[in-house]
Amino acid sequence: MDLDLQQLRKNLCKSLCAEVEVVPRSDHRISISTPFTFSDGDHLLLLAEPLPTGGIRITDCGHTLMHLSYSMNVDDINKPGNRNDLFRQILASQGVSNDDGELFIDVPADEAGKAVFKMGQALGQIHDLRFLSRIRVASTFYDDLERVLLDVAPSAKLHKDYVMEDQPDASVYPIDYRLDFPNQDRPLFLFGIPSNEKAKLATLIIQHWLAERIRFTSFLVFQDQAKISRLDVARLTNVGDESISSLSAIADMKRKLERLYGQAAASTEQLK
Repeated sequence: MDLDLQQLRKNLCKSLCAEVEVVPRSDHRISISTPFTFSDGDHLLLLAEPLPTGGIRITDCGHTLMHLSYSMNVDDINKPGNRNDLFRQILASQGVSNDDGELFIDVPADEAGKAVFKMGQALGQIHDLRFLSRIRVASTFYDDLERVLLDVAPSAKLHKDYVMEDQPDASVYPIDYRLDFPNQDRPLFLFGIPSNEKAKLATLIIQHWLAERIRFTSFLVFQDQAKISRLDVARLTNVGDESISSLSAIADMKRKLERLYGQAAASTEQLK
């Protein structure tokens, strides 16, 4: 049976229009109520305001990032890294501008409807940055890990993706981070563990360098140890020296580094 396109168009327009309300405000802006919601069920905040040069601005007045701040540190979105890359990609794909946290689209008045839909799509995607895929979460985990290392061990010289070039087949056994502390001859080999696969790989790498009689201390930082299989955790912690169960255990990380490296691992504030 063929669809009646005209009737379908009328039905869709009727349904969609019924879901949208516009209400004038005392500040001369217009509140736009839509069926769009964040993943937690809260409705998006969208306002329309006239532009001095003509046209109209559809804006969230900073509400989206404020709402997102309830469940994550939104400062991470503005720092170089995967979250920032995804954030900028979302804005660019929908033509959304960002002015110090206020997200908006400027369009001619007759394109307001299209702008509202683009804003709805963009704001929903931005809010869902906290629900990244496993691969992307793993990559943002390393961004977060590096920021933590710079904070808890400012006196150490940090080497990211370190390869021991003076050793045979070194490229096959890379180290996530090598940290050299002042006046210490035993470097710290630190591994981020976001998955079962990385737990297995880190186990092999540590075992290799131990077999090669390289002097080092190993430190394991799990993204969430509870989500790694018990067998993988057991094998890894058997060969590793120290570990923390997640990045939220920063205080434990500082304590363990100070025990291993003494005052050389103390933070800048602690050394004052």
